Formats: sequence, C-alpha cells, structure tokens
Amino acid sequence: MKKKILTAVIPAFLVFMLVMAAQTTDARQASAGWVPDVLGEPFEQRTFEMEPDYEGDVVVTLVRRLVNPGQPSEKAVLYVHGFNDYFFQAEMAERFNAEGLDFYAVDLRKYGRSWRPHQKITNVRDLSEYYADLDLGLNYIREAGASQIVLKGHSTGGLTTTLYAADRKGMGLFDALLLNSPFFDFNAGFFMRRFAIPFIAWRGGSNPDKLTPEGEPGFYGASIYAGEQGEWDFNTEWKGSGVRLNYGWIRAIRQGHRRVARGLEIDVPVLVMHSDKTVPENELSDVLFTGDSVLNVAHIKAGAGNLRSPDLRLAEIENGMHDLILSREPVRNEAYRVMMAWVRELRGDEASPAP
Repeated sequence: MKKKILTAVIPAFLVFMLVMAAQTTDARQASAGWVPDVLGEPFEQRTFEMEPDYEGDVVVTLVRRLVNPGQPSEKAVLYVHGFNDYFFQAEMAERFNAEGLDFYAVDLRKYGRSWRPHQKITNVRDLSEYYADLDLGLNYIREAGASQIVLKGHSTGGLTTTLYAADRKGMGLFDALLLNSPFFDFNAGFFMRRFAIPFIAWRGGSNPDKLTPEGEPGFYGASIYAGEQGEWDFNTEWKGSGVRLNYGWIRAIRQGHRRVARGLEIDVPVLVMHSDKTVPENELSDVLFTGDSVLNVAHIKAGAGNLRSPDLRLAEIENGMHDLILSREPVRNEAYRVMMAWVRELRGDEASPAP
C-alpha cells in the first residue's frame, strides 16, 4: 500500500517542481530584460546578477539611451561613474546621442541602482572587482552591434577604467578611453599622503571593513545639487554627503594609485580632461564653481604623464568643476565641444584634430 502511495505521489511532486522551476526561470528572464529607468523615457535599465562576493549577492545595472530605440547604433559610449556616485547626468546621454552614439552607463556593484541593503555602499577591496562589471557592459554593447566603443570614466571611475584598460590590453573590448578628472592621487597634505594613508591602507589588508571616523561633509555636493546651490537633481540616498570610508576601499585606491605612478601601457587613444585649477572646498562660495574642489589638478597631469598610449592627449577646461559636465553651462559646453571633436576625429568625421 505504501509503495502504491509513493508511486502516485512522486510523479505529482516532480511535475509540481518542474512547473515551479519553469515559473522561476520565466520570472528571472523577465526581470533581466530592459525596463523603464528612474530617469524616465527614453532611458532604460537592465539588472544583471553577478557572482556573489564577501558581502553576498551582487548585481550590476546597465542604463541606456539609444539614438534609435530598438535599433542599436554602430557607435557607442559606456560611462563609468565616480566614488559616492551613480549615473544621473541625462544631458550627457543626450549630447552623445546627438553625435550618433548610443549611450550606456553602468552603475557598478554597490552603487546607485546596484546597491542592495545587505551591502555597504561603495565597498570594494580591490578595484579589479569592477572588471567583471565592465566586461559585462562592453561585451553586451559589442554583441548588440557596436563596432566602435568609447569607454568613459569620471574620477574614481577614471582610475578604474585606466587600470582596466592596461589589464585588458590587446583584447579589443573597446576602442578609446575618455577620462574626466581621473582620480590619480589623494588630494591631501604631506602627512596624510606619506604616513596616514599608507598606514590605513596597510591596516586595510587585515581589517578591510573598519571605517574611518566620520568627517565633515564637503561643499562640493552642495555646489552641484539642485536642492542647495547647484543645477542637478539626484538621489541623495545614492549620492549623499559624509559617506564614511572603509579601510579596504582606501587600500584598493592606494594600490591603484601606485600602479599609475609606476606607469601603465594602454593600446587605445586616450583623452584626459581636467580643470585648469584646484580650488578649496572649505566653504560654500562662488569659488567652488570655478575649479576642481575634489582633486589636485597637478596630480591628474602627473598621473596622465605616466600613461603610454598610441595617442595620448590632455585637455584643460577653464573654470571646470570636478565633474566637468556638471560645471556652469558655458564651461560644460566647452567640455562637450572638446569631447565631441575628439569623438568625431576617432570616427574619421573631421580632418582637423581635436584640441
């Protein structure tokens, strides 16, 4: 009797499990598709599950704005944000679309759209952790039909993409590197750079989750946020002020800085853009709108000088803020002019070289 019951129950149980598995697979496929983005139409986003890490599950989010929705272009750009940041600069996407490039941005793991409650926002122990995120984005764009891809990085994203370009040399994943105020060194005094930061980085090897003391929030955020003195609206949960750094993050950044200082070889054209000057961030004043209040411009130039590329160019933007494309309108217009002239030259659209 017991055998008959089991014979009847087991097939039914298997059918139930197969149905549930099919429903789960369908749900995952649906969630993996392109859906409307928080920026509104025509922006779309797609979330990808990655391999878990030391904090658990990991996801990465691509955002896109196509020149012709449903018909990918042969030219594209992939944007990589900075620290305590995410993609929100809709105007940048519109400008690249106007030049005929499909625009993609990646919210790296533990940032913005890709941040999950079980994670410390911005947490990383080695910048190479982001390589899988960039591989995913670039491979997706290439498979969608792009024959020419510009990889664009801002600040910490500029440091990460520089290291990535050197470590992925010869793989043909992208065709040019555009850096907007890349983070090539800490903007700190002699004692901090020579003693405090190296010590914290050393401690970060054995205690990566230890947090630095909470410091005073800087005024750069207030100078760009529309809710204070700036022009730009963004989610302050994803891009807030006073984010505490963990020792592992400082270690990862310092290791990256040391590699740049030793010199890196990159096999694609590189354009490094930066402000014409560094300005203090100690008070909210009009001075903040006239220069880079986050990084030392001299450090950016020095780091750029350590890059070896078949075509390396530096472009200085007068009165440019740290994120050049968030500068006052006349200044960012000049930044875009330089960027797009360089992009056109890459495509062979112009005989005259970009500045």
